[in-house]
Amino acid sequence: MRDSYNIIPFSMALLVHVVIFGSMFVAFDWSRNVQPVTPMMITATLITESAVIVPPEPVVREPEPEPQVVEPEPIVPDPDEQARVRAEEERRVEDARIEQERIAREQESERQRQAELEAQRLAEEEARLERERAEAEAMRQADIERQREENRREEERLLAQAQQAEIDAEAERLEAMNSTEMQLYQMAIQQDVWRNWNQPATAPDDLECLVAVRQLANGEVVSVRVVECNGDDVVVRSIVAAVNRASPLPLPSNPILFLADFQFRFTIPD
Repeated sequence: MRDSYNIIPFSMALLVHVVIFGSMFVAFDWSRNVQPVTPMMITATLITESAVIVPPEPVVREPEPEPQVVEPEPIVPDPDEQARVRAEEERRVEDARIEQERIAREQESERQRQAELEAQRLAEEEARLERERAEAEAMRQADIERQREENRREEERLLAQAQQAEIDAEAERLEAMNSTEMQLYQMAIQQDVWRNWNQPATAPDDLECLVAVRQLANGEVVSVRVVECNGDDVVVRSIVAAVNRASPLPLPSNPILFLADFQFRFTIPD
């Protein structure tokens, strides 16, 4: 308990002053009589050689009395004052406790407010990032869709171009096959086969056989098959042998006319 009214220092100062004041009364003995001043006298003694030196008698002084120390009376504290001081101290402690609780509540409120602000900031930051991610994803999907559409259009263009090229090539091939060049090409193949054919005795004069041939790009024969023929097996075998001996077959002047797989009719020339 703190001494808010400085009672203890005041009591100690009062006790010190009482001790000093009492010492002054003890140091000065007021009961002693004042001794009169005695004039000093000089006494001379004639000393001869035969005289005996007698030492003077010593002066005996009475001992001074011991100084009396006056003990100060103890200060008895006032019970009412003690109760008042104790009540004041208790009230001060209670006020300090209330103030500390108020400060603690304010600090806790401030901490919660800062935590709420931080949580709000984090939520806003997360929402912003989510919006940016959504926008980036939307842009990415739009780019993908745009690229997919461009690829689809390019594929359609290339497909249409290829189809048109194929149509044009087929039209050109059909036109070429119906042209004089195709007739000359087939006649050249038939003539080579005729020159290499050994006609059997069983071959009829109206011999007509449909022959299927597979060849390489250089005209080399890969396979020969007689699809239909009005001759016997000997005639069929002779035709197959003639085609193989004619390999490689002549190539057309127009590359469009070349077919890896083609058929021609084999007849006996007039």
